[in-house]
Amino acid sequence: MKHMELINSLTALERLGVYVLTKKDVEKLFPQEGEKSMEKSLQRMVKDGLLIRAARGIYVNALAVARKPSWILEDVAKALRPGNLSYVSLESILSEYGVISQIPLSRITLMTTGAKGVHETPFGTIEFTHTKRTIPDILERTIFIKDRPLRIAKKHAAVTDLLRVGRNTDMIDYEELEEVFA
Repeated sequence: MKHMELINSLTALERLGVYVLTKKDVEKLFPQEGEKSMEKSLQRMVKDGLLIRAARGIYVNALAVARKPSWILEDVAKALRPGNLSYVSLESILSEYGVISQIPLSRITLMTTGAKGVHETPFGTIEFTHTKRTIPDILERTIFIKDRPLRIAKKHAAVTDLLRVGRNTDMIDYEELEEVFA
């Protein structure tokens, strides 16, 4: 894989709104590369600053990072749990709603139908908490926002998620919740 080939491919993908790639995505771009050669090429592209290794098998187009900083953690989270439904909830969305006063800096808390886990990335920490809720139930309790990679929990759903998983509720501003539980 040559630098210019990769840059051209990354530029074309960015125009399509794709800047987070799995190792398999990169392999599809360069099907002529063997497994060992691909591994070496990926290491070289990371070293050269064209790709950022976000997590095991997940890469971010370094050239696109400055142009799309808002949702990088959410896009990486989607790539980490392909085939599962994940949504922003718990402390992250409650902070956005103003229900808790603390703002989780460079950390995102998500509920997922996939495995729980915490992933440290160069962009921040992604914390997945497993939910047994059904897909229809999750869709009813969340909101889709255009151009945002992940759905977000409705205020009531985020609070019940927080309570359900046994998280700290000391920082909740109950005046902000009166309208939800009234």
